[in-house]
Formats: sequence, structure tokens, C-alpha cells
Amino acid sequence: MSLGVCFPALGQDLLSVWSAALQRDPAYAAARAGRNADQEKIPQARARLLPYITLDSSGEIEDVRRTHNLQHYETRRVGLWALTLTQPIIDIGKWDQLRQSEYIADSANLALQQAYQDLILRVAQAYFEVLASQDTLETIKAQKQAVETQLHAAERGFQVGATTVTDIYEARSRLDLLNASEIEAHNALQVSEDMLAKIIGERPGKLLGLDPDTSLPPPAPARLDEWTTQSSQASLDVARARLDALIIEKQIDIARSGHYPTLSLYAQTGSASDQGIYGQRNGPRSVDSAVGLQLSIPIFSGGEISSQVREQTSRLQQARYVHEAAKRQAVQSTQQYFSGVTSGLARIQALRAAEESSQASLEANRTGYELGVRVNIDVLNAQQQLFETRRALSRARYDTLMNSLRLKAASGILTDEDIVAINALLEERRGPTTTQR
Repeated sequence: MSLGVCFPALGQDLLSVWSAALQRDPAYAAARAGRNADQEKIPQARARLLPYITLDSSGEIEDVRRTHNLQHYETRRVGLWALTLTQPIIDIGKWDQLRQSEYIADSANLALQQAYQDLILRVAQAYFEVLASQDTLETIKAQKQAVETQLHAAERGFQVGATTVTDIYEARSRLDLLNASEIEAHNALQVSEDMLAKIIGERPGKLLGLDPDTSLPPPAPARLDEWTTQSSQASLDVARARLDALIIEKQIDIARSGHYPTLSLYAQTGSASDQGIYGQRNGPRSVDSAVGLQLSIPIFSGGEISSQVREQTSRLQQARYVHEAAKRQAVQSTQQYFSGVTSGLARIQALRAAEESSQASLEANRTGYELGVRVNIDVLNAQQQLFETRRALSRARYDTLMNSLRLKAASGILTDEDIVAINALLEERRGPTTTQR
């Protein structure tokens, strides 16, 4: 699974991070190795239906003595070898094992697809967490600059008697809180970069950010019932649960085959030598060959086979309940993420309007403060409201994008093309965007 595009240098955009994650993420590499291992179940099961050849040989020395005085009588040297070819003709259990191995391989393929989708979600989540942390840090720095400007204005006003010392204390108190918030934001950015580094194997560089003027796409199709139908049928969790039930159904057939007869063709050739200490005892060495059919009919196994059938029947009931639970969970997750996208888009629009209103409120409070009809705390509160609105808007955009990816994952249709689509929305960020160790 790879993208047919050229990637820029590591750390520049989401595509480069995704490319590095595909090559370096240990969780995905482990899933790929597990899938390759389960694929070997098919040739192993097929081999049980093919001819197999065995070579047996043995050698021994017999020392024969008389019974009345234990004196040596003779020594026998015996050598035996046999070459045997066996071809199963009728063995229903082995055919059932072959079919079961195909189900196991299919389930392994789905597990790898799940790991692939999970890697997409983890990469996007980690990338957006870095961007969100950077946005928070930049917003705090901008807010600090605004508060510092307001503090200088309060100090100048106090010197000419236009304001009280309370205005200075309020501005300084707000500035001290922002200093503490800045330290916390630096730490949060450090942690988010560490999370991304855990996936790609090295610390990210300067990341491209989301264009603030970009309109995020709505779900397509726009009808919830189409999404729920898709997820109930094509969700990878549902598909794996269905295969698990089929695997157990075959396990029941395998258990029942313990009651069935088996028929095999065998061909054997071999020779034996029997040498005494004084030469050959039984004439020249001979080669014996035989070809025949071997029929094996189970009669009684102490009730073990019947117990295995009952065990697997109960496990099949369990697997079917798990399958139904997976279908319901897929529908519930689809409803949740579909609502997350639609409500997220509405929230983004509301926050954009709130940002414009907060900006207008701040300008009005600044003008009122200059005219003496507003106090310093009014300006500080208006500033805080504006910057908190901006942080909320930034987070809402990232959450909406993540919900759109999770919606596709719940429906089993998330691919690397979704990474390409999101990457097209990114642009060069302005201002400091990363921390250094």
C-alpha cells in the first residue's frame, strides 16, 4: 500500500509524515508481519492433502548367549530401511482445514487493513495535535502581546492621572496568568511532537498548517442512512467478525470429521540384511516393494469428538453474537462521527461569526477605554474572549477533519487518498511553530 506521488522533505506536510509512518511505525510493521505469518496457513493445510514421502532406517547388533553358562553363541547385525509414499485420497477433515485456512488468511488481510486505517487515524491525530498545540502557543503569545500593550497604556494613564493603579494590577495579573499558560502550552507542544515522533521515528520539523479560510467539505453522501448501511455491511470490524464465525463453523466440521473414515494410497520399498559373525544367514539381501490402500475407520474415542463438537457449537454462538455486536457498534460509531462532522461544520460557522463579533467587541472596548467610558478589565475580558474563540475555532476545525476520517474508517472506506485530500488544504504556517530540545 503506497502512494503514487512524490513527497517533499520529511516534516513539511501531512504526506511526508504519512510516508515516514508507513516505513517506520512499529505497530503497523507488526501487523504486516502477523498477516504474512497467517498467510502460511494455506500452504500448510494444502500440504496435508499432497503426497508425502518418508524414509525410515534402523540398525542393531544382537549378542546371543547360551542360557546355561552365558557363553557367547553368535552376534547378529541387522540393518533395515524403508521408503514410503503416502497419498491421502479421502480425508474430509483435511479439506475442511484447507478451507478454514483460507478464512484465516482473509481475516489476516482484514486485520492488516484495519492496522492501515488505524495508522492513518493515528498519523492525522498526532499531526493535528501538533498543529493545535502550536495554535494555542501562538494565540497565547499574541494575547500576551495585547495584554502588555494594555499594561503600558494603563501605566501611562496612571502617570497622568487618567486611570487608577487597579488597572495596572489587573493587567499584570492577566499577564502573569498568560506566562503560566505559555509554559503549559510549550509543554503540551513538546508532548504532541513526541507522540508524532513515536510514529515516524524522529522529531518532526516545521509542519504545514490548515488554511484558516478553507471551507471543510461536508460528508458525501449527505444522508446518514446511506452511511449506516455501508458501515453495517462493509465495516472491517463487521467483516472480521463474520469471518471469525466462518472459521468456527469450519472448526465444527473438522471436529465432526473425527467420526469419518479416511482412505490413503501407499507405496513402499525397502530391504533388510541379517549378518552373523560367520557370514550371511538368510541368503543375499532383498528389496521388498508393496502398493496398497489403507482404510481407517474410527470406532470409539471416549466421547472426545462429541465434546469438541459441542464446544465449537457454543463458540459459534458466541461468534455470531460478537458479529451482531460489531454491526451495532459500526452503526453507532457511524452515527456519532456523522453527527460530529455535521455539527462540527455548523460549530465552525458559529465560531467564525463569534470571532468577528469578539473582534468588534474588543475594538469597541478599546475605543471606550480611550474615551473613559470603559475600564481596563473590560478590554482585558474582550481580549480573552477573542483569543479563546480563536483557539476554539482552531480545535473545531481539527476535530471536524478527524471525525470525517473516523466516519470513513467506521464504514470501511478510509484510504490514503483521504490523506492526499487533507494535505491539499495545508499551507505554510506563519510565526514560530515548533519547539527545540
